[in-house]
Amino acid sequence: MATLGDIGVAAGINILSALVFLVAFAILRLQPFNDRVYFPKWYLNGLRSSPVQSGAYVSKFVNLDWRSYVRFLNWVPNTLRMPEPELIDHAGLDSAVYLRIYLLGLKIFVPLALLAWAILVPVNWTNNALAISEVMEKLEYSDIDKLSISNIPYGSKRFWTHIVMAYAFTFWTCYALKKEYAAVATMRLHFLASESRRPDQFTVLVRNVPPDLDESVSESVEHFFLVNHPNHYLTHQVVINANKLAKLIKKKKSKENWLDYYQLKCSRNQSQRPMTKTGFLGLWGEKVDAIDHQTSEIQRLSKEIDEERVRVKTDSDCIMPAAFVSFKTRWGAAVCAQTQQSRNPTMWLTEWASEPRDIYWNNLAIPYVSLTVRRLIASVAFFFLTFFFMIPITIVQSLANIEGIEKRAPFLKSVIELHFIKSLIQGFLPGIILKIFLIVLPSILMIMSKFEGFLSISSLERRSALRHYIFNFVNVFLVSVIAGTAFQQLNSFLHKSANEIPKTIGVAIPMKATFFITYIMIDGWAGVAGEILRLKPLIFFHLRNFFLVKTEKDREEAMNPGSIGFNTGEPQIQLYFLLGLVYAVVTPVLLPFILVFFVLAYVVFRHQIINVYNQQYESAASFWPDVHGRIISALVFSQLILMGLLSTKGAAQSTPFLIALPVLTISFQRYCKARYEPAFVSYPLQEAMMKDTLERAREPNLNLKAYLQYAYVHPVFKNDEGDEDYDDVYDVKLDESVLVPTKRQSRKNTPAPSKTSSTSSLDCP
Repeated sequence: MATLGDIGVAAGINILSALVFLVAFAILRLQPFNDRVYFPKWYLNGLRSSPVQSGAYVSKFVNLDWRSYVRFLNWVPNTLRMPEPELIDHAGLDSAVYLRIYLLGLKIFVPLALLAWAILVPVNWTNNALAISEVMEKLEYSDIDKLSISNIPYGSKRFWTHIVMAYAFTFWTCYALKKEYAAVATMRLHFLASESRRPDQFTVLVRNVPPDLDESVSESVEHFFLVNHPNHYLTHQVVINANKLAKLIKKKKSKENWLDYYQLKCSRNQSQRPMTKTGFLGLWGEKVDAIDHQTSEIQRLSKEIDEERVRVKTDSDCIMPAAFVSFKTRWGAAVCAQTQQSRNPTMWLTEWASEPRDIYWNNLAIPYVSLTVRRLIASVAFFFLTFFFMIPITIVQSLANIEGIEKRAPFLKSVIELHFIKSLIQGFLPGIILKIFLIVLPSILMIMSKFEGFLSISSLERRSALRHYIFNFVNVFLVSVIAGTAFQQLNSFLHKSANEIPKTIGVAIPMKATFFITYIMIDGWAGVAGEILRLKPLIFFHLRNFFLVKTEKDREEAMNPGSIGFNTGEPQIQLYFLLGLVYAVVTPVLLPFILVFFVLAYVVFRHQIINVYNQQYESAASFWPDVHGRIISALVFSQLILMGLLSTKGAAQSTPFLIALPVLTISFQRYCKARYEPAFVSYPLQEAMMKDTLERAREPNLNLKAYLQYAYVHPVFKNDEGDEDYDDVYDVKLDESVLVPTKRQSRKNTPAPSKTSSTSSLDCP
């Protein structure tokens, strides 16, 4: 079990690591040749020029101004100086609201920490229950555990203090959440009202277009919307399955990059032609001339791309029963996106289209009918992933509670009894091993989300974040507590009857805070400080800059600014909310470590958002209901944990007083959902009409059709050379006529004569 000395060793290692990372960053960011690594956002916005291009030769690479090293920590006040409205203009609402999650953590936990240390810590410390348990029940504990609820005797009246504090913590947390939800909802509506024109404001995605033997998908879509939205429909673009073409273009680009690399290598040493092997990754196969081989591969791929492009344009199987439909007004798009289109609720399904850069084009080709099966398979796979990951988590817990293992494996005792080694193993090693195990998790969860068929990058990240949070809740928290308690109190369990084990667990669960303290220091202190150093992007940028960069465009591609990474960052924050709310009442000693995380993370990520990250999309903070809901779930879980804990501590009579807490919290969540969530899932028609009216007044001659015509063309057709004939692919008509020629048999709702029947009704508009 980690003692106070073990925590001190871990704190020293992590504080030293964090300081090393921060000082290294403060020095490296001053060097001219690192400027593009630490300020890429300003380069992408065209607001910064490279200091490498001017000055003496040495000064192009090393900053020789000694005064800048004296002020090497001025990045902290510079980061905090930018006001929030300017930050929104600079980085977007998503980035600004993401930072507010860290501020929310401070708003919640600073008062909680002050109250807990002023009231609960003295109440816990002035008892001797653990000392008696050590003698009578062979219970193992450390000095830190004396500050927890475990140190209060069985059935003590002092538990009423914890009940009162649980009410105080709940009311304060709900108050802070309500204020923040209202503020973010207001920010979102103001942002939507003030932002400039975007294609997604006028566009909906229509899925499950019913098949028609007489008309193509494009004709069916045009006919349906001209009939049912005659005054607002503008244009549409059908969804094309161009995934194979996109893969070929991506592969060709990779080959071109290798060709550039080999040509550059040959130019530096013309006496020797570069060679490569034709097998997988160049590891085996016939050895050939690298330049000739890559040239022939590019020619082969170019031919395949041309053939695939022709197939996509002519093969009806490549046309998906879906389309992006654009309207003349935001009001018309809002009505269509938020209403049912046909009597069959499974046909003509409409939803708001994501902005073009947010769309995950590969999933548009997935048939709608297969989504349910895909999500079932992904859920089963996630269950097994969570289940099998319990094995390494249990191994980590065996390291964290090594005294119990020593009794069963005495041959290890001579190695781990050395004081520093023991402190290192118990105070540092479990947290770092757990962090290593979790490195690959985000990639696995993102693959699952893509398999499920979500259509936008933002929805992929939100889905992955939800699963990441569930995984952290089950494995990082529950399994760590249960397995850790089992190992920690192994000797006590062996000498007790089964009826007495729940009481021992009730005492031991609060004592697991020592493990989470070490994890917070590694993940939340050293890990966050390592984020600002950007060691991996730094190394890769200089390697690419040395070997591959020949033009300014190449240099921009080598910068790799990255993005916030909502699917990894938000679950990390939610884990700290969970730990803080669960342990605020039972083990308050954990709260200061969480506060350090929120302060450090806020400063670091604010700097990264201002100077580094280039967000891929803008969802106008649509993720906030998820953030709010997960904090509420953590609060309810902490209340249930406290109820169960007090029942094992002989305070069952207090349960009726605690039952009201989850009821009140869930009622509060229902109120917030009804009051504020509509601002995040719907677009008010009043707001849409106001924005349309203002736009018509300011730009009466706006050609909206030209603006929206190719907004949702697949990138492989928009960006690839020599392919400007988008009309052939999408079959979009450019004439302004509202009459709809149709190939199907005459129907009463057809607004023009049918090509097949001359008896078609002409009464429709």
